[in-house]
Amino acid sequence: MTSKSPLTHPRVAVVTGAGSGIGQAVARALLGDGYRVALLGRRIEPLEATAAGSALALPIVADVTCESDVHESFARIVERWDRIDVLFNNAGITGSSANFGESTSEDWQAVLDVNLTGAVLVAREAFRVMRDQDPQGGRIINNGSIAAHSPRPHSMAYTATKHAITGLTKSIELDGRAFGITAGQIDIGNASTQLVDAFTEGPGALQANGTRMHEPSFPVDEVGEAVLFMANRGPRTTIPSMTIMAKGMPFVGRG
Repeated sequence: MTSKSPLTHPRVAVVTGAGSGIGQAVARALLGDGYRVALLGRRIEPLEATAAGSALALPIVADVTCESDVHESFARIVERWDRIDVLFNNAGITGSSANFGESTSEDWQAVLDVNLTGAVLVAREAFRVMRDQDPQGGRIINNGSIAAHSPRPHSMAYTATKHAITGLTKSIELDGRAFGITAGQIDIGNASTQLVDAFTEGPGALQANGTRMHEPSFPVDEVGEAVLFMANRGPRTTIPSMTIMAKGMPFVGRG
């Protein structure tokens, strides 16, 4: 499944939210396949743990909601490795769990800033590098969610931003065609991370009918394999969307 990229130059990838969970799994999969990987996140210690001493890793502390942080981070990556071939645009937060009527403007803005504005700032910077480099082009892979298709109760802000990621992905794909830039989205359901533990343990996850249940999960390393598969397609191929989820989770069917 994880065939090597046909590129002849050293491959360079950027992963946001690389210090834990899905971002960490994807970063390690890319490093294992020989990519030089810039690891972006808010704290250096988790980023260094992801790097695990690899000479191919470049940990960078950055806030994706800060335009100057993003610009300076990408400038540092290009200074180090001259180019960017793949971006996994992953950083995100879930926000507070609340009925829509009890949601707050503060929570909405916090989720919007990271999940959408941050994703736009990072993707735009990667797009500009990919457009201007030689050889031209690259892949931008956005982390959506199955919330981009079907929401959980009490998740308005998260769901709205993940729906918006779908529009962002399609817009990047269209605008990138003239420059050899492709965009795809991976929608992930219940990969085994600290966040998903709340769905598989304790009271379980709130369902559409008001009940709670323990939901299945799957190893987060499989997300790394899936993103690597998307990243390593040849120059004439793109994967606009992929869904990977735990077998048996309550997504397909009535709620």
